[in-house]
Amino acid sequence: MAPATAAAVPARDVPVARAAPLKAIWGSLQTLDGRSAFPHYARLGVDVLQIQLPWAEVAPRRPHAPRDPADPAYAWPPALDEALAAARRRGIEIALMATRSPAWANGGHDPARAPEPVHFARFLTAASRRYPEVRRWMIWGETNRTVLFHPQPKDSPVAPRAYAGILDAAYGALKRRSRRNVVIGGMTMSSADVQPADWLRWMRLPDGRRPRLDEYGHNPFSISRQRPQLGRGVYANFPTARDVDLLDVFAREVRRAYRHDRRHRRSGGPPLWISEFTVSSTRPNRAFDYSVSRHGQARWLRDAYAIARDVGASGFGWFNLQDESPTVERGLTMGLLTSAGRRKPAYRAFARLP
Repeated sequence: MAPATAAAVPARDVPVARAAPLKAIWGSLQTLDGRSAFPHYARLGVDVLQIQLPWAEVAPRRPHAPRDPADPAYAWPPALDEALAAARRRGIEIALMATRSPAWANGGHDPARAPEPVHFARFLTAASRRYPEVRRWMIWGETNRTVLFHPQPKDSPVAPRAYAGILDAAYGALKRRSRRNVVIGGMTMSSADVQPADWLRWMRLPDGRRPRLDEYGHNPFSISRQRPQLGRGVYANFPTARDVDLLDVFAREVRRAYRHDRRHRRSGGPPLWISEFTVSSTRPNRAFDYSVSRHGQARWLRDAYAIARDVGASGFGWFNLQDESPTVERGLTMGLLTSAGRRKPAYRAFARLP
């Protein structure tokens, strides 16, 4: 991601610091040496392990009874059952991200195509029955990227309006199953084909209402490439982008967008769920064309978590547990562990978070 110039904007209406955000992480179920990753998650004090649930793989053919998880068309991943059992033993919550639609549900297109909301709602009914212990449900991921969710003309309301329909349908289905289910919508990233502030503004149902949600998910990867710090101001060349340095601004925008929603009157608006934040250490890779030192990575982690806490985020998620093997071309280096399994300074920094 290219660096950008910031235009100073005074910070106002910064939320009062609340309870510490839940410590969340994206990571594999095994380390590269084949051992279970769950002892690491326990040592790190992880509250929530985030895992994808790809609908296109679970239901490649259309179920006859789509709300019934026992329908033979469903192929629920055995690894997820194993993860739930391992997490349960260690008091770790699993959050599922429902994403990727099968062709039969989206008009015969690829899995990034927006599905018919009714089909998505039926799938989530089945999924919530299959996994009754799961309470936190993320609806898609990095929705404002065309490669992951489309149709999405650049800087257009088409995608956020399509997404509003599937989010609201998912909310209704999950809440009917249990009022305890937490539905996380939005699921944007800091800068993409539709910028987050625009996505939020355009994320409306055909009658103009906001789609229902409990929390707003966001991946605020750094645009400035500087150590996370509030108050740097919006970026002059794309002022509606929202990265870690603008989480106070975005948290305020989300609260204002939902200020008239009766579900959020007491709380003042839905909190942010920071699903992913990260920075590469040692060397750039295929995801980021810049990096910091290993000690710098630990500082970035601590600073970003402090910002999440200060803006009242419900959770702070790190990506990911372990670096990829050095044999992988331009392999990822955002892990808390090296590819050899050694703990980086960021590992200790994450473990020491509240």
